[in-house]
Amino acid sequence: MNNGNQNKEVLLKVINLKVHFKIKDNNTWFWQQPSKILKAVDGISLSVYKGENLGIIGESGCGKSTFARAIVGLVKVTYGRIEWLGKNLIEMNTKQRHKVRSDIQMIFQDPFSSLNPRMTIGDIIAEPLKTYYPKILRKEVKDRVKSIMIKVGLLPNLINRYPHQCSGGQCQRIGIARSLLFSPKLIICDEIISALDVSIRAQVINLLQQLQREEIDFSLIFIAHDLAVVRHISDWVMVMYLGHAIEFGTYEEVYKNPQHPYTKNLMSAMLTPDPDIEQKKKINILQEIVPSSINPPLGCIFYTRCPIASLECISTYPLMKGDANHLVACFKIGLH
Repeated sequence: MNNGNQNKEVLLKVINLKVHFKIKDNNTWFWQQPSKILKAVDGISLSVYKGENLGIIGESGCGKSTFARAIVGLVKVTYGRIEWLGKNLIEMNTKQRHKVRSDIQMIFQDPFSSLNPRMTIGDIIAEPLKTYYPKILRKEVKDRVKSIMIKVGLLPNLINRYPHQCSGGQCQRIGIARSLLFSPKLIICDEIISALDVSIRAQVINLLQQLQREEIDFSLIFIAHDLAVVRHISDWVMVMYLGHAIEFGTYEEVYKNPQHPYTKNLMSAMLTPDPDIEQKKKINILQEIVPSSINPPLGCIFYTRCPIASLECISTYPLMKGDANHLVACFKIGLH
């Protein structure tokens, strides 16, 4: 899936990415090979352009986090290509990947468990500096750490505190500071606001946008369950279901003109600020149980829950169709 900005620089290009896990069931002995395959990500292609943000939405277990972790190399890719500035990350050795790792950073969901409780805030933020520049002077490290702390809204006097002495919002800012230390070109945010209060969520989102505008020119892959936040921060949106991308487009197209039945269901559940509209709104509730990624439907992965499914959906998986600004995987939908 490519967006319409062909004149912009392509930072990340994912081609038919698959991440499958071999698992054992209760009937498998410990010496036997796993007998089942869990298809966490099953054939996703997309491009991320410089200066643009991609939002990824979908229910829990659809493969959003696995997709993000595959990009940064935290899970093994089963099939496909991940190209960074034209070079295949999967084919790189450890030394080659180490050189580009500073350009791609990731902020994790839980701000507490992602930080080492035995390290001070200053040491946590400075750790990448010591890894990449082992001979760097201690004073220079301290100055750079304090500078990045100020940029993300942390007081420098917190530098000797430990994570448990900070709030959830402060810990998430520590993660942001750590990711920004080398002025990365791409930051992947894996549900970084889900564990925060509503008011703190807004502060974190506004901070990222301010840093993009005023400090560091980076792109975002933003994964979240909060559809309103994704709409606010994203230029492009991908909707995932059972490891597949089922709709992709600009945020205006996906939010104002959703086409796939699953996307329409997600949008119907999104809260609106007008109480009159919210009261009259009809929410489409999918009653069926979500199929397993171990044994997904043979045809369209959504047909077991789809209100407009046909016989064709049962036997054949629909390919993405549409234009550069809006693509959807559905036999029943015709775009433009």
